[in-house]
Amino acid sequence: MPRNDSLETGELTDTAYYILLTLIEANHGYLIMKSIEELTDSKFSIGPASMYTTIKKLLSVGLIRLVEDHSDNRKTYITTDKGIELLKKEVQRRKDMVSHAEKIFNEKGV
Repeated sequence: MPRNDSLETGELTDTAYYILLTLIEANHGYLIMKSIEELTDSKFSIGPASMYTTIKKLLSVGLIRLVEDHSDNRKTYITTDKGIELLKKEVQRRKDMVSHAEKIFNEKGV
C-alpha cells in the first residue's frame, strides 16, 4: 500500500517543517539550507535534491510562493499565509506528541 503524501494529510515532514519555518522571511535555496543548519546547531540538514523536491511540493499546494527578484538569477521563496497556518498547526501537533510521551514516561517511571 503506497504511503500517503504527508502534505495531503496535513502533516509536515521534518524537511518541509524546517523549510516553511526558514521561509517566514524570503530566502533562496542556499540560504534555506544554511538557515536550517544554524537553527538546529547542525543537528538537522538537508541536501539540495531533497530541498528542491520539497520546495516543488510546497509550491504545488500553495504553502510557499516564488518571490520575483530581478537582482540576480536565484529563485527566492516565502511562506504563504496558508503555509504559516499549517506550520502553526504542526507546532501544536508536535507539542501534543511530546506531551503524550512525557505523560507515558511519567506514568511508567521511565
